[in-house]
Amino acid sequence: MTALVRTTSSTLVAYAPLLVLYLVVTVVFASLTPAFLTASNLLNVLVQSSAVAVVAVGMTFVLLTAGIDLSVGSVMFLCGTVAGSLVVRLDWPVAMAVVAMLAVGGASGLAVGTLITKLRMTPFVVTLAMLFVARGLGLWITETRAINLPDTFLQLAAARLLWIPLPIWILAGVLVAAQWTLSQTPFGRQIYAVGHDPAGARKAGIRVDRMLRRVYVVSGLCAAVGGMISLAQLAAVSPNMGQGHELDVIAAAVLGGTSLFGGRGSAIGSVLGAVLIETVRNGLNLTDANPYIYPVVTGGIIFLAVLLDSVRHQWAGHLARTGRHGAAGQVSA
Repeated sequence: MTALVRTTSSTLVAYAPLLVLYLVVTVVFASLTPAFLTASNLLNVLVQSSAVAVVAVGMTFVLLTAGIDLSVGSVMFLCGTVAGSLVVRLDWPVAMAVVAMLAVGGASGLAVGTLITKLRMTPFVVTLAMLFVARGLGLWITETRAINLPDTFLQLAAARLLWIPLPIWILAGVLVAAQWTLSQTPFGRQIYAVGHDPAGARKAGIRVDRMLRRVYVVSGLCAAVGGMISLAQLAAVSPNMGQGHELDVIAAAVLGGTSLFGGRGSAIGSVLGAVLIETVRNGLNLTDANPYIYPVVTGGIIFLAVLLDSVRHQWAGHLARTGRHGAAGQVSA
């Protein structure tokens, strides 16, 4: 019974920020507009949050190692410019353009991971540099002009399977694969181990550098998939595509219980965090709020996410110490 109570307490602590914010958001917007809780609007929220949610899944892998990836928004844009150029200028089929997007995203992640592990550079600096490099390459490819894509891209977003839009199915597939990887594979267990104690992981025989490179490749691939969903929804590549998404993605992961300190979190929580952020924006839109206040609200959510994560980290440490002391008392008795 004691173990069950302790496990339940840890779970509630991990998801407390998300549960509280969901409750507050739902009560506030449901009281302001009856359209908020309709089935069509809730489905729209899932579709609109799918791109950021997919990228947040990749960010979860990085944050679990106590790293960070500030380049995901720019990588989305770079992948989009490559796909748009191939389809419009070279008349490539959409399927081949999607493969090219995945290749660019994976290569970007591999470049970041290699610089971090081989040159011993901090993830913040490397990914910040990649943010500018990827954005600059994308602007160079497009010459800062928008690329209008054929209707075949729109069909990706409009397609439905069992009445559910394709972006939601893509998100579900990425989520299931990521959660299974983190919870059921040696690679996932190594990620948590490195996040908890990098030095101890090395002593245990884990090839930390190789694992870190793979983590950033996963982040790059998820950024490419997120870029593909955005292209399908907009059917155009604009110069500001993906701009600021890195902040939304980090906030979504942290709101979902992934710690900035590494070693704790889940892909499911990150997806829920992304849906929460989009739910807030949807509610603001339905209530005809001033559009200029949207960035203020988003910034407030990010600040609150970091604050609550810090508090949660302290509570988790307190619960762990209490558990150890309780166990010690039982042994002595």
